[in-house]
Amino acid sequence: MNRTEIRAAISLASVYVLRMLGLFMVMPVMALLAQDFKDYSPLLVGLAIGGYGLTQALLQIPMGMLSDRIGRKPVILLGLAFFAIGSGIAASADSLLWVVIGRMLQGTGAIAGAVMALAGDVSRDSERSKVMAIIGIAIGFSFYVSLLIGPPLANSYGLEGIFTVTAFLAMAAMPLIWWVVPNATNKAPSGDTLPVLEDIKRLFFDQNLMRLNMSVCVLHMLITILFMQLPALLSAHDYTMASQWQVYLPVLLLSIVTMAGLMSMARRGKEKGVLLSAVLLLSIAFLGLGILSQQFLLVMLFSIVFFTGFNYLEANFPAMVSGIAPAGKKGSAMGVYASFQFLGAFIGGAMAGVVTQYASVEVLFVATAFICLLWALWLKGLQTHSAAKRFSLPIELASFDANVLSEQLGALKGVQDITVISEERVAYLKVNGNEFDMGKAQQIVSTN
Repeated sequence: MNRTEIRAAISLASVYVLRMLGLFMVMPVMALLAQDFKDYSPLLVGLAIGGYGLTQALLQIPMGMLSDRIGRKPVILLGLAFFAIGSGIAASADSLLWVVIGRMLQGTGAIAGAVMALAGDVSRDSERSKVMAIIGIAIGFSFYVSLLIGPPLANSYGLEGIFTVTAFLAMAAMPLIWWVVPNATNKAPSGDTLPVLEDIKRLFFDQNLMRLNMSVCVLHMLITILFMQLPALLSAHDYTMASQWQVYLPVLLLSIVTMAGLMSMARRGKEKGVLLSAVLLLSIAFLGLGILSQQFLLVMLFSIVFFTGFNYLEANFPAMVSGIAPAGKKGSAMGVYASFQFLGAFIGGAMAGVVTQYASVEVLFVATAFICLLWALWLKGLQTHSAAKRFSLPIELASFDANVLSEQLGALKGVQDITVISEERVAYLKVNGNEFDMGKAQQIVSTN
């Protein structure tokens, strides 16, 4: 990567960390602190934890498309402003209902698509995947850090303190966007970075992509359900809110080690089996927490089991979506995927609230374990694909017929899928990298 790409990757990753810390820090503490509100109810707690997911899901695709019209930076700054305003409302809330309203307003800052598109605009095609990978690592990093710093911060300053810090983090990200993130020197092919409205319906009904979209929806439903109850379980075992990070730290570290074992098995050609095993680990974890949570060591064990499966699936689903998506449709596929991801957080909060309010925590966990078993059965129908490489080739021909050009490119060895966009003068290719000859492809799009 050149200096501009390194600067873009680090600054955009920093923006993501500042924003996601604010979203995640509240997860391990909300269920405990919400009890201080007069209008406390399990349903409102669930919505306070997962409510941001509904507005994120609804606005993820529109905000990305808006950035294509008015520019990336204006949309990102607008999203950060709404996020900061929502944080301020939640910080000053005197009722749990207003916390829910603040969280939903936080979700209107749906800037993921615009950030990824900007990352694509300021990076070369050959280096774009590295920039995206750095941003992806930053997102995962922010989740782990939030679990460690959220409880001590909330113990000292309460929910007001957490949301106030969140608002300041969002405002701190604004100067980074305006002055540090490089201005776009080119425009990345939109099919690789942004959702396209006419593609969404087609991709929505693709069976393999729908299995992955529903899977990430369930996965984020599960993580929201877990954090509705795990803080209370730890409190029951004499871990105060300020000391719960002492549990999360070894749980996360051990789960990363065990996840590495799953990834090693997947690399040996057992990807489908490992995928189903990870889902079954989630089922085992919830069943165990539902019926064997009286002993602290078992709570630790089942938490490690949960995060082993969660970490593996969270890391691998995006790559699988990217691999399955047709050529030139990755931006649309990832936009739909992200919408389902955030929708899962909302469903998880609502489900946990309703079941806990009208039944019990044990019923919630056992029911969730059963959902995981149904999920595993449904996921068996997923057709996994070998890793494919993607290229976007600018068409330099003075005039061309898109159908003829598609046939010529399709005749090349190793080409799996082609999309030619005449208006953009771009050919998107999905290829087997071991067989594909880039030189021949470039010759086709550059000579009459």
